[in-house]
Amino acid sequence: MDYVVGVLILVVGLILSIALHEIGHLLPAKRFGVKVPQYMVGFGPTLWSKTVRGTEYGIKALPLGGFVRLVGMFPPARQGAKVRTRKDGRPSMVEEARAAALEELGPGEEHRAFYRLSAPKKLVVMLGGPIMNLLIATVLLGVLAVGIGVGQYTTTLGNVQQCVPEDSQATSCAANDPVAPAAEAGLRPGDEVLSWGGVPTDSWEEISTVIAEGGTAPTQVEVLRDGERVTLTVTPTPAERPVVGEDGQPRRDASGDPVTEMRPFVGIGPTFELVRQPVTAVPGMVWDLFARTVEVVVTLPERLGAIAQAAFGTEERDPGVVGLIGVGRFAGEIASVEGAGYGLGERTADMTGLLVSLNMALFVFNLIPLVPLDGGHIAGALWEGARRRVAAWRSAPDPGPVDTAKLVPAIYVVGALILAMGGLLAYADIVEPVPLGG
Repeated sequence: MDYVVGVLILVVGLILSIALHEIGHLLPAKRFGVKVPQYMVGFGPTLWSKTVRGTEYGIKALPLGGFVRLVGMFPPARQGAKVRTRKDGRPSMVEEARAAALEELGPGEEHRAFYRLSAPKKLVVMLGGPIMNLLIATVLLGVLAVGIGVGQYTTTLGNVQQCVPEDSQATSCAANDPVAPAAEAGLRPGDEVLSWGGVPTDSWEEISTVIAEGGTAPTQVEVLRDGERVTLTVTPTPAERPVVGEDGQPRRDASGDPVTEMRPFVGIGPTFELVRQPVTAVPGMVWDLFARTVEVVVTLPERLGAIAQAAFGTEERDPGVVGLIGVGRFAGEIASVEGAGYGLGERTADMTGLLVSLNMALFVFNLIPLVPLDGGHIAGALWEGARRRVAAWRSAPDPGPVDTAKLVPAIYVVGALILAMGGLLAYADIVEPVPLGG
């Protein structure tokens, strides 16, 4: 039952994000006088709708997106321009799109067509949706960081290994495995590390760095145990350990085997807890998330190729890209997973983080300069504004709006590619799922 609740929370959050995205387009369009016949959340059959001041507001059966229908997205053909037709004499796909874009304009409403807006107003309308997702991500990340807390490793020990397994992938001790240095020195779970080798430690990263740089000589470690300072002597031992990349995932060689290296080993692990952040930390966190999301989107074709190899072959699945089924699985597992130290606060933080990531992904993905994405229309508006500026500088006639109707074939191609990408991710999420946490 908890699993279903988690999925429902995600669905509601996604629907609200989509609805607000479309409001980001709707409000400026209506403010600038564009005729807006429909505002819909979802696709497919309409479940509910109501018309208010000429706009039908509604909810459709499939909550996989939404749309705001703006009349006059495509301008009419230039006067005197040759009208293309099909071999059977019917208007071409482009001319049909022009006619459909203008057919809902009544007498005297020509000025309400979207294409008649100035380039800056077009930018405001088309940027409104993605900017809304950015605002949602920023607000939710602020609530998460300042109000709930961000999960961080602490200087308090959460576990102390009892042995040094000969197999670095082993999860239990064998009879002939030597005792781990931490256990031999008397370190215990719950000990708070105050200093290591005389170096004060304020974070788990500092502890890891001091251990890695300290070698295998006997080291004085000061911990706080039951309110008292205790000094112990730990002698790290060299051990072959997996190499972890910047993304937190184990590195693998060309054959797919984990890459290992010899380094000082102690056998301790930290606790993990939510730590509230100052408001001043939020902008940097938003920027870091934006940069990571841009990196994923820029490398998306390569990643999709790897995902296809994982889904239909034997390659390892890239955990950086998942579809809606995978995200739904994450939400269900967040709501239903059981474990010590994973309570309501941690669940709320993880679910909020999931919605933050989704909205940032919607923001970045929609800025791709390809129609029918918002970024395609934004690029068209920028090009239109640049042409008009150059014409004004040269005292040339106004070139008029960019003829975006010519991009209609590209809309179908890009739309088909997006559907294919969604299908691939859905299939990969089923046959080669990404576990929670990557």
